[in-house]
Amino acid sequence: MLELLRYLKPWYKPIVISLIFSLVGTLLTIIAPDKLADLTNNISDGLQTGIDMDLIIKSILIILAIYISANLVTCAASYIMITVMQKLAWSMRTSISQKINKLPLKFFDKVTVGDVLSRITNDVDTISSALNSSITTLVQAVVQFVGVTIIMFATSGRLALTAIGSSILGFVLMFFIVSRSRKYFRQQQQNLGDMNGHVEEMYSGHNIVRAYGATAQSKKEFDRINDNLYNSAWKSQFFSGMLMPLMGFVGNLGYVAVCIVGATLTMSGAIRFGTVIAFISYVKLFTNPLSQISQAVSSLMSAGAAGERVFGFLAEEEMPDDSCCTAHIDHVRGKVEFENVRFGYDEDKPIIHDFSADIEPGQKVAIVGYTGAGKTTMVNLLMRFYELWSGQIKIDGVPVSEMRRSDVHAMFGMVLQDTWLFDGTYRENIAYGKPGVTDEQVEAACKLVGLDHYIKTLPKGYDTELNDRSSLSAGQRQLLTIARAMVENAPMIILDEATSSVDTRTEVLVQKAMDRLTRGRTSFVIAHRLSTIRDADLILVMDKGDIVESGTHEQLLEKGGLYKELYTSQFENK
Repeated sequence: MLELLRYLKPWYKPIVISLIFSLVGTLLTIIAPDKLADLTNNISDGLQTGIDMDLIIKSILIILAIYISANLVTCAASYIMITVMQKLAWSMRTSISQKINKLPLKFFDKVTVGDVLSRITNDVDTISSALNSSITTLVQAVVQFVGVTIIMFATSGRLALTAIGSSILGFVLMFFIVSRSRKYFRQQQQNLGDMNGHVEEMYSGHNIVRAYGATAQSKKEFDRINDNLYNSAWKSQFFSGMLMPLMGFVGNLGYVAVCIVGATLTMSGAIRFGTVIAFISYVKLFTNPLSQISQAVSSLMSAGAAGERVFGFLAEEEMPDDSCCTAHIDHVRGKVEFENVRFGYDEDKPIIHDFSADIEPGQKVAIVGYTGAGKTTMVNLLMRFYELWSGQIKIDGVPVSEMRRSDVHAMFGMVLQDTWLFDGTYRENIAYGKPGVTDEQVEAACKLVGLDHYIKTLPKGYDTELNDRSSLSAGQRQLLTIARAMVENAPMIILDEATSSVDTRTEVLVQKAMDRLTRGRTSFVIAHRLSTIRDADLILVMDKGDIVESGTHEQLLEKGGLYKELYTSQFENK
C-alpha cells in the first residue's frame, strides 16, 4: 500500500480535490437529518397552532438543495477519481511494458508468459478498480462516521450511546474478518497468475499435448490450479461477503434500540418526536459507514495483493545500465574475437568454461556439437543477451561490453529455430523493425527464398493478413523469417538451426539463398545437419562448453575426432 501511495504521487492534486468534494458531499449529507428534524417539529407544532406553509416550503427547499448539492459534488468526486485511476492503470501498464525491455533474459527463463500477462491485465485492473471504489468511499465513510457521531451526541447523548453501543459488536466482528481474509486475497491473485500461465502454455502447445496423449495430465494440473483458485477465491469472497449483511444486522439492531429508547424518552418528555425521527436517519448514516469501511478495506486488500505482484515485477533486477557505454563502430568489418569466455545461467553451474576463438571478417563460421554443448549460449553471449562471468568478446577490436546493447543488436541479422510471426500483413512481418524498406526489397527477398509465388497466390498478395489461423507450414514460417533477415541486411548474420523445419528440396533452395545472404558477411551458423555447413570457412566443434576441434570440413574429417563422429553418425546409413 505504501508503494501504491508513492506511485500515486503525480496525481496527488486531483485526488485531494476529489477527496475535498467527497468531504463536502458527506458533510451536506450529515446536516440533512437535522433539517429534517426541524421540518418534522414544525409540522408537529403546526398541528396544534396552525401550519405555517411558507416555513414548511422553505424547509423542504433547503433539504432538497442540500441533497442535490451533495449528489453533485459526490458525482464530481467520482468523475475525478475514475479519471485518476484510469491514468494509474495506463501508467502501470506502460511501466510494466518498459520494464520488460529492461529485464535480462534469465528472468524469462524462470517466469511463465501467462504470469507476466496476468500482472499486466488482471493485477493492474484489480488495483485500478479497487482504489477507484475504495479511496473516496473510505474518506466519505470515515468523515460521515465521525460527523454523525458528533452530531448525535450534540443532539441527544443517551440516544447516541444507544446507537453506538449496538454497533460495537459490528466493529469487533469486522476487524476479525478483515484480519482473517487478507491472506486469501493474496493467494487468489497468485493462483490467478498460475492459472493464466498454465492456460497459455496448454493453448499454445495443444497439438503437442494431444499428440503425446497428455490431455489427462494437463487436465489434472488444470484441476489442481483451478481447485486452489476456487478455494482461495471462495474464502476471500466469503469473508468479504459477510461484511455487508453483518453491518446490515448491526444497523437494524440500532434501529430497534433507538426506537425503544427514543419512545421511552419521548413519553417522559426528555426529547421531542422530531429528535427520534432524526436519530433514525442518524442510525442509518452511522451504520452505513461501517459497511462502506468494511467493503473499502476488502477492496484495499485486493489492491494490496495485486500491488504486491505488480511492484514485485517492477522491482526485479534489470540489465546493467549501458548509457555510459560510448564505444561505437561506424563501419563494421566483422572481425570477432572470443577471449577466455566463461559463463553459466546459474551461479554455481558454468556452461562455458574457457571459450576462445578468432573469426576473420567475411568468414562463414559453423558451430557444431552435441545438444547442450553451449552452441546457442555462445550466440546469446555474442548478442549480449547475457553478461559474461569473465573474459571478453570483441567486434573489430572493440569489446561488446563497451557498446550499447542496441548497437550490438543492430550489427546482426538473426534466423532462429523458433519462428516468430505477429498479427499483420506478410509485408509487415518481413519488413519488421526496418522502417523505410521498399516493396521491391521485400519481394526480392521472398524471391530468393522461394516464397514470392506462394504469397502472390493469396487474395491480397503481400497485404494479406497473417495470424495464428493462417495455414502456414513450419517450413513456410521459417522462410518468412529468413526473408526478414535478408531485408535487415545487417553486417553479420546468425543462423540458429535456420533450415531445421524445411524439407530436403526446400533446404537446397534456402541454402542457396543463405549463401547469397552470407556472402561478404561474417556469419555464424549453428546446425545439426552437417551437410549444410560443409562449405564453412571455419567449423568450431564444441563439447561441454569448450572448443575441442576447429578447422575446415576436410581438415576435421582427417583428424578423426568428435566432428568425424558426428558426421559419420548422420551419413553412415545413407
